[in-house]
Amino acid sequence: MTDLSRYRNIGIFAHVDAGKTTTTERILNITGKIHKIGEVHDGAATTDFMEQEQERGITIQSAATTTFWKDHRLNIIDTPGHVDFTIEVYRSLKVLDGGVGVFCGSGGVEPQSETNWRYANESEVARIIFVNKLDRMGADFYRVVDQVRKVLAANPLVMTLPIGTEDEFKGVVDVLTQKAYIWDDSGDPLNYEVLDVPEDMVDLTNEYREKLIEAAVEMDEDLMMSYLEDGTEPSIDELKRCIRLGTIGLNFFPTFCGSAFKNKGVQNVLDAVVDYLPNPTEVDPQEEIDLEGNATGGFAEVDPTKPLRSLAFKIMDDRFGALTFTRIYSGTLKKGDTVLNTYTGKTERIGRIVEMHADERIERDSAQAGDIVALIGLKNTQTGHTLADQKTPATLEPMVFPEPVIYIAIAPKDKGGAEKMGLALSKMIQEDPSFHMETDQESGETIIKGMGELHLDIKVDILRRTHGVDVVVGKPLVAYRESITQRIEDTYTHKKQTGGSGQFAKIDYSVEPAETGSGYIFESIVTGGNVPREFWPAVEKGFRVSLEEGPLAGYPCLDVKLTLIDGAFHAVDSSAIAYELASKAAYRQTMPKASPQIMEPIMKIDVFTPEDHVGDVIGDLNRRRGMIQGQEPGATGVRVKASAPLSEMFGYIGDLRTMTSGRGQFSMEFSHYDPTPRNVADEVIKEARERKAAKG
Repeated sequence: MTDLSRYRNIGIFAHVDAGKTTTTERILNITGKIHKIGEVHDGAATTDFMEQEQERGITIQSAATTTFWKDHRLNIIDTPGHVDFTIEVYRSLKVLDGGVGVFCGSGGVEPQSETNWRYANESEVARIIFVNKLDRMGADFYRVVDQVRKVLAANPLVMTLPIGTEDEFKGVVDVLTQKAYIWDDSGDPLNYEVLDVPEDMVDLTNEYREKLIEAAVEMDEDLMMSYLEDGTEPSIDELKRCIRLGTIGLNFFPTFCGSAFKNKGVQNVLDAVVDYLPNPTEVDPQEEIDLEGNATGGFAEVDPTKPLRSLAFKIMDDRFGALTFTRIYSGTLKKGDTVLNTYTGKTERIGRIVEMHADERIERDSAQAGDIVALIGLKNTQTGHTLADQKTPATLEPMVFPEPVIYIAIAPKDKGGAEKMGLALSKMIQEDPSFHMETDQESGETIIKGMGELHLDIKVDILRRTHGVDVVVGKPLVAYRESITQRIEDTYTHKKQTGGSGQFAKIDYSVEPAETGSGYIFESIVTGGNVPREFWPAVEKGFRVSLEEGPLAGYPCLDVKLTLIDGAFHAVDSSAIAYELASKAAYRQTMPKASPQIMEPIMKIDVFTPEDHVGDVIGDLNRRRGMIQGQEPGATGVRVKASAPLSEMFGYIGDLRTMTSGRGQFSMEFSHYDPTPRNVADEVIKEARERKAAKG
């Protein structure tokens, strides 16, 4: 059995350009996984193997990689730092036990670092901090530590101090052991000397050591008493134990400094991952739920002997085929096993299990609780699905992906590109559950749907760059709906006589608004066999099919109830098809009379803004027909909660950044549909009719 206490599942996350990927590279190099170090700025980093990543120098997809340090197994996930990929960060945080937050020594705590930090706080992930790029102009370790305190409202526990700054940066002082680590200029991470603390830094080291001991002993009453009363200093092992407790309890965040690019200070971070970050058994086990989403009271305990519980958190398509990245929470997974996908209710056979080293892979026969591996050969598993033991199934809390609310039409530039585009899109849908596609029946256009403008922008870019499909893009459209506001009783008779048997169907019915969110309800109160029971489904179907196209602008209709009251039939001429046609004609006849209205998607908006810009942000949301629901002052600024129509939110990110000098951020998700004001509805109807006329 593998010793789980020697496992660390960690993520490295930070703002764009803080040096996360370079740090990952150095870690892999020091732990002996790669011998030639790839550089991000040469476009050759191991974990950035997507073209867009190499070109832009940013990480878009999380790459999972495994390595070893001091007999401990590190599963590292390199997450994206870019604001448009926070869903990726969020997904990665779900499956991690600990993290390394990387901050730039000169740029400090940037807005995206705040978002990632907030996500990590919500997911309760223990972290250590690495202040990187101390060899840069303008780098200041103490300023960044101060920012972490003020901006992130976190408690940094300084573990190493820099020796020299900018060009003069040559090593670090370990506050705990009071030793100086000094590297030469060869760039080899192993070429360092351990010396005494430089004379001019003795007082500073002592000051920080005192702070460190005070914070650490708070985790153990006995040690604290003896330290305060007798002045007995705990041993280094005792201090490490206390720091570990405090880190896992999120009381403080051990903070290190260095320059990943120059290979200075990375070992100390590696040691800290082993010493202070939790193993899989030290974090709260995942809650199990049933298929309805209710908690069962069970937990997926990290134990290889327990039934299998595993969460697919990412699907990636690479040159070897589709990879499903999965985190195993409990049980063991073997090659050739058949497991149950609790979301689809279908079984999947595990073809191959591989351990990833960026884009290289090592085959394994089995994996167990605590492991993060990629599976090959799964057919129907998507992000957020649980793979469980067939005999005792359970679902882990799924990742919630909201429904898309914005869509654009795309078409390949050249005629021959349609098939290529279709293949590329279906791969992208598998990889990202919040991205959808459909084909417009009338025009044959391909419509892609997503969570917002930026989301679709990136998708179009991936189409062009990764898959080599050049596309023409239409303007973004909002997914409107229609509904009715009045109850109408009506009757319709369908008659057709064409030699031989004819068609006959008569229905008396009412149409009325149904409760919000109930969709389409059909009820029959016909008595006495005036409309035989076998024809009721045909009436229900005729109406249901018609609801796809509303009476005002052709958008789907929501929340309608149809009641079949009475009717008549003919022994020879009546048939299911006659009643279906009667129902379709009844829809066209009655719906326009029932005071139809246009419904628009309302978005739940969470804006984060520095305090001095709150007034501007609220004023702007009001102009966008927004409703302010509340404000929460935080340590680092104010969160404004609001709801606003999606149609008014196009281009919001640019406006917000301008208003808040680049520090504002927001997230937006679909909330519900509301009736549109008359002037907006008229515009929507006019546009829809023009589009229809153009298709012609």
